[in-house]
Amino acid sequence: KGPLYKILLTCTISVITSCCLYCLPWLATCAPCPINLKEECPTIGRSGNFKNFQCPAGQYNDLASLFFNTNDDAIRNLFSSGTDTEYSIPSLLLFFAGIYSLGLFTYGVAVPSGLFIPVILAGASYGRLVGTLIGGITDLDPGLFAFLGAASFLGGTMRMTVSVCIILLELTNNLLMLPLVMLVLLISKTVADGFNHGVYDQIVRMKGLPYLEAYAEPYMTHLAAGDVVSAPLITFSGVEKVGEIMHVLRFTRHSGFPVIDAPPFAEVPELCGLVLRSHLLVLLKAKVFTKERVASRDQIFRKLGAFDLAKPGSGKGLKVEDLDISNEEMEMYVNLHPIANTSPYTVVETMSLAKAAILFRQLGLRHMCVIPKTSA
Repeated sequence: KGPLYKILLTCTISVITSCCLYCLPWLATCAPCPINLKEECPTIGRSGNFKNFQCPAGQYNDLASLFFNTNDDAIRNLFSSGTDTEYSIPSLLLFFAGIYSLGLFTYGVAVPSGLFIPVILAGASYGRLVGTLIGGITDLDPGLFAFLGAASFLGGTMRMTVSVCIILLELTNNLLMLPLVMLVLLISKTVADGFNHGVYDQIVRMKGLPYLEAYAEPYMTHLAAGDVVSAPLITFSGVEKVGEIMHVLRFTRHSGFPVIDAPPFAEVPELCGLVLRSHLLVLLKAKVFTKERVASRDQIFRKLGAFDLAKPGSGKGLKVEDLDISNEEMEMYVNLHPIANTSPYTVVETMSLAKAAILFRQLGLRHMCVIPKTSA
């Protein structure tokens, strides 16, 4: 999608979010302020835990108190103990539905909006709702249910256990909660794993981003590396025609290309290195061309320095559209040996795909060349 679409989508969701935050509190009823409060109730014209929102004097709107507070204050209020009657069941239900729905829509917008706090809010409101519903048959505080509800949502959404456990324990500073939190995280993660992957894995797949799992899939043990290579293979000669390089750069998106030496530069075709797309663009920009197909290095070393081939600190570097190559220069040749990586990572085509995938993942490679077992 284009930038205009992303801007309009963001503005639309912002308007919808603002309307929901303002309109939903009208559905809640006013409640009298709790007795023996140390803070002012209701709070008008400043931040506070009890929002008036069109209520008479001495009363507050519990749903507005959740929506119009900062996220950290709302979480603190939901986790607080001794506040059994501050939030009604309809208000908690509306707050949970609103936060959950808005979180689903907002997370996909092209703005850096997080998911951690909305998940905690949704889980805390859900947990407090359950605690309020069963308050007549248990003496447990609804704040405890809110805390465990947030833990369950985090465990089921993020699929993180140890880190979430530490974060939640730091919020409460109560080590006695450790067994309960561990149990809730274990159950929520186990149940969620039975349905799908975590939310971040789902987003990666929806966006089509290249991602490799830490471990090889079981089916990979039955395949060889040569079984998954794509064809046709795009390669360059050690001394290649400029027009051929320009054609490949225009019609492919590969970031690396094998360089194959063939006669007269080698007795038999052999892999002599790997050249990066960015280095090819720099080389073509410098126009270090020759009319004859000769492997001359001196001219390239005189015209290009080490910093010319370094990765740009900002921006995306050169593009094919930035090059100005004439028709006469298209028929010239360029030597790729000086800019080629002469020792790329290679595997034999008969290597197990599982081993090749683990090697690629653990070494953090960008390219891996699959070569024939024998060459003639």
